[in-house]
Amino acid sequence: MEVFLEILKLTLPSFAVVAVVYFMLREYFESEHKRAMLELQFKQTSTTLPIKIGAYERLSMFCERISIPALILRVRADGTNAAQLRMALMIAIQQEFEHNITQQVYVSDNLWKIIKIARDDVQNTINHVYQSIDPDADSKVFAQALFDFLNTKDVLPLHKALEAVKKEASLILQ
Repeated sequence: MEVFLEILKLTLPSFAVVAVVYFMLREYFESEHKRAMLELQFKQTSTTLPIKIGAYERLSMFCERISIPALILRVRADGTNAAQLRMALMIAIQQEFEHNITQQVYVSDNLWKIIKIARDDVQNTINHVYQSIDPDADSKVFAQALFDFLNTKDVLPLHKALEAVKKEASLILQ
């Protein structure tokens, strides 16, 4: 029995030392892991933040470029009829959308849905106004009809989309 007590006197303190060292090393490695993860997150943020900001800039420019007044100024040519202007407007919208489609990777799903709704609204507005005029009418008549229709609308989804882009971008920059 005395031998057992002697062995116990020698092993208990060594087990206590091993346990303390184990817990201290575990805490140290956990804190090092957290520090490394924070460093990695900081590096990723410093890399992706400019890309995300660029995506918000591109989407705000997309909203501006597909606004009906901007489209008309860009694509309307003298001597064209309403049907040709409508087609040119629709092609311009599609090209702008295709040019910016990859930006969806960097923004929230909700914002991307809002952008698509705004694009669809612009296309629907063009088609709606086009149906109310003669396809062979001068493109100036169609353009004026579009301006008149826009003046009757209180809220444009395109403006709401631009506000959503600005709001989401401001959340990232805080």
